[in-house]
Amino acid sequence: MPTIRMPAGPPAPPAPPHTMSTPTYRIAPSILSADFARLGEEVRRVTEAGADWIHFDVMDNHYVPNLTVGPLVCEAIRPHVTAPIDVHLMVRPVDRIIPDFAKAGANIITFHPEASDHIDRSLALIRDHGCQAGLVFNPATPLHHLDHVMDRLDVILLMSVNPGFGGQSFIPETLNKLRAVRARIDAYTARTGRQILLEVDGGVKVDNIAEIAAAGADTFVAGSAVFSKPDADGGYRGILGQLRDALATAGR
Repeated sequence: MPTIRMPAGPPAPPAPPHTMSTPTYRIAPSILSADFARLGEEVRRVTEAGADWIHFDVMDNHYVPNLTVGPLVCEAIRPHVTAPIDVHLMVRPVDRIIPDFAKAGANIITFHPEASDHIDRSLALIRDHGCQAGLVFNPATPLHHLDHVMDRLDVILLMSVNPGFGGQSFIPETLNKLRAVRARIDAYTARTGRQILLEVDGGVKVDNIAEIAAAGADTFVAGSAVFSKPDADGGYRGILGQLRDALATAGR
């Protein structure tokens, strides 16, 4: 798997890959639920508390019924964190904006197959700009889009809610879809030696993250579950600690 391009400064140590016996978990708080009036402080506090990635939701009021943030905001928060910035593009079309986010400091860029006329070309564009690339699957999007592009993928992201708004409830059928994708990834890794991360986004909380991990996910986007529960001093060590404690029980 290609090395994540890191910003200037001391790089974070690479995370070991997921294996069936010793998974490595990543928590990626979504800034969609952060306080935008003090966004730099929010991302600093959540990474100081141990967040592995920062998840950056980009919505265009076209592909999804909401409008959020663009490359300028990504560029503004980049100096505040050394953690990878995970940009999830919920926009159509995607190719025009990919280079802008790469230039703004994104490390991972994912998009929905329905939003690209040429999926292979869009994945190649992301990787050509030095970022890791991934596909995102809505709850009802079939997995056949994976059939001929696994060699282009660093991340597969499953939406466990319908995209467009934060604070939604986890869709239980996502667990079966996670198991199906995990089987695909494990078979691909056994054949090629390449690792692909399996990310899930939507409704992830302390009380369900272990079950989600047991179904095969190794990377967890959590927005309102994190940013709605700050510590007394404004940090997030408490809630991130609870999420990691729950993950430690996965598979038991």
